[in-house]
Amino acid sequence: MNITDLTNGLNTTLTTLSHTAMDTWTTVLKFLIIALSISVVVLITLAVRTFIRRALKPKVAPHIYNIIEKVTTYTILIIGIAASLAPLGIDLTGLLVAGGIAGITVSFAGRTIFSNFLSGVFLYIERPIKIGDSVSIESPEGNISGIVVDIDSISTRIRSWNGYIVRIPNDRLFSSTIINISKVTAVRVVVDVGISYKSDVDKAKEAILKALNDHPYVLVNPQPEVYIKEFGNSAIVLRVRFWAPSKVWYETRKACLELIRSELKNAGIEIPYLQLDLHVKEPITVEYATKN
Repeated sequence: MNITDLTNGLNTTLTTLSHTAMDTWTTVLKFLIIALSISVVVLITLAVRTFIRRALKPKVAPHIYNIIEKVTTYTILIIGIAASLAPLGIDLTGLLVAGGIAGITVSFAGRTIFSNFLSGVFLYIERPIKIGDSVSIESPEGNISGIVVDIDSISTRIRSWNGYIVRIPNDRLFSSTIINISKVTAVRVVVDVGISYKSDVDKAKEAILKALNDHPYVLVNPQPEVYIKEFGNSAIVLRVRFWAPSKVWYETRKACLELIRSELKNAGIEIPYLQLDLHVKEPITVEYATKN
């Protein structure tokens, strides 16, 4: 080996080491840039979340606030991370295409979720109900009555009068007829009372009105009223109508039924049971069996 070959080998080695050091430094620099970029993205995300919390949380419903916060946070993180990985030459096109295919695959399942979410937004804008309201939901699937205990982005939960927690999807709730008893200060209560045909109707009316006037929650104006609704098979049916505060109407109804029964009993008014008169076309022979 002569001097020239040794010099060339040394130059080649130095060049290789120089390129390796340069590549290593470039890679380290790229990773530092990525780390710095991700840190900036995280700081921006935290700043945006803080702004959303201060600007929206006191003004919007909790479930709407949570949705806005999550959507905004994930959007910033995804875009920020994608931009941060660009220095490494990572192409996210394939990942986005795969995500698009996956999105098409689950689109049918997600359609219901999106429908519920959109209905939840409309319910928030319209605000026909809120937590704590006494409501009755009327729909083709059936009627549900109770107290609203929770409202989120997908569904609403109602505690029925018998204590069950009923979950109603927001799209069904949005398309149903909603009767919000808590939106009004008073509601009209209607009950039917049957009395015997032998009873004095006017006396029965007086007894019922006395029972209603004795209850503190029965409103004086509009005045309670009692009138003959119909002549039934076994009783004269009196319709009783009175108004009560919406928050206690059900308890008032139960108490008034007890008072009405008591007053009718004290007045000697008979509440009949079902009676039938049997007419026989031909005489019937009745034989009695005796011992021995």
